[in-house]
Amino acid sequence: MGSEAVSEPLYVADTVTTAVKILVVGHFAVGKTTFVGTLSEIRPLRTEETMTQAGELVDDLEGAPGKTTTTVAMDFGRLTLSESLVLYLFGAPGQKRFSQLWKDMLCGALGALVLTDTRRLGQSFDIMGLLEEHGIPYAVAVNQFDGAPPFPDAEIREALDLLPETPLVTCDAREGTSSTKALISLIEHLQIRTPQEQQ
Repeated sequence: MGSEAVSEPLYVADTVTTAVKILVVGHFAVGKTTFVGTLSEIRPLRTEETMTQAGELVDDLEGAPGKTTTTVAMDFGRLTLSESLVLYLFGAPGQKRFSQLWKDMLCGALGALVLTDTRRLGQSFDIMGLLEEHGIPYAVAVNQFDGAPPFPDAEIREALDLLPETPLVTCDAREGTSSTKALISLIEHLQIRTPQEQQ
């Protein structure tokens, strides 16, 4: 039986001098695991488990009737941006019962990309509120699900009560170029923030 060549870079290059922690957050079943997996240059760490009947009492499956698994700890991926800079992507579980884990994951994070779904925009408020409470800057990416109603950016901004400077983009978490553009919107937002805003 032949063996396939390993094409993914298993280790961080010796030239890397800066590592940045980025969170990928959002409500339940919004595509965080898919997003991290799409962008990660290594095989992503996933902690997905099969959903059980006990979970039906606490997990809202509205908008995700076919979902059979859920993240119970985190997703983890890595993306090298340059010879000296690497991003570590941490995907957080979406259910409110993991709120303590969310808080733990905020430690050391430079920023967050909030994924949302136009069918369930209201479910993003708790997550955005937590980021704001801890001073974590974020961008919002509307993950385009098949059958989800499209809305103008202005209406989504108003519905989410976004500040004018908060980036808002659309993406398809299954597609590399689209997901990269969403991540770039966050990186550019972080780059233009003043040192006072980052404190």
